Amino acid sequence: MIMATSRYLLTPRINFNAQYGTSDTVAKIRSAIANNQIQVTVIFLKEVIRLDVLAGQYYGDGKYYWIIAAASNIGWSLQIPPNTRIVIPNLQQALQFL
Repeated sequence: MIMATSRYLLTPRINFNAQYGTSDTVAKIRSAIANNQIQVTVIFLKEVIRLDVLAGQYYGDGKYYWIIAAASNIGWSLQIPPNTRIVIPNLQQALQFL
């Protein structure tokens, strides 16, 4: 069983630990995909769907929505419109880059 991993796991805290700094996890995942170190499935949405629902379908846990968002370069919005290109990374491989 895979434990959910937050995108903030390795993100530095700033402003006297009151805020998170910029995470480099997104850049690491995107770079690994570009270098073919993470296998991906590419889909085009046919209808409006939320990223946490997609993560639940592909990973068995909606908490990994942020990995799909990072790979798809679509920001952190949960609800995604039709015809959006979605990149779904292999979860085990993506988690190695945290």
